[in-house]
Amino acid sequence: MTNKQVSTDDLISVIIQGIEEVKGEDIQLLDLREIENTVCDYFIICSGNSNTQVKAISGSVQKMVSKQLKDKPWHIEGENIAEWILMDYVNVAVHIFQKQTRDFYDIEGLWGDAKITEIKPA
Repeated sequence: MTNKQVSTDDLISVIIQGIEEVKGEDIQLLDLREIENTVCDYFIICSGNSNTQVKAISGSVQKMVSKQLKDKPWHIEGENIAEWILMDYVNVAVHIFQKQTRDFYDIEGLWGDAKITEIKPA
């Protein structure tokens, strides 16, 4: 089996599946490609109701991406406390928040120039 380059669209799709699998909420896709000096092309932001659910979302995303695309995050931060887990897939960064932490940091507000797409539950 050849290890082909994973397309960004496929990666985004599988990440969203992983979030939905464990009932992640308020999923938003921020397209950062038109903004200068960004660290990646896309942010995917979602919320969980507890540190247990935030960890479960992270685990589900990792499992689905690994299984379907044979890919893994370049880096993960925040798994110990699980108020905000950042998963870095190089051109896609996944932010998994507890609701109050998401409200406090307001990533969507900080990146207000981004094109934001709300992902409706499947």
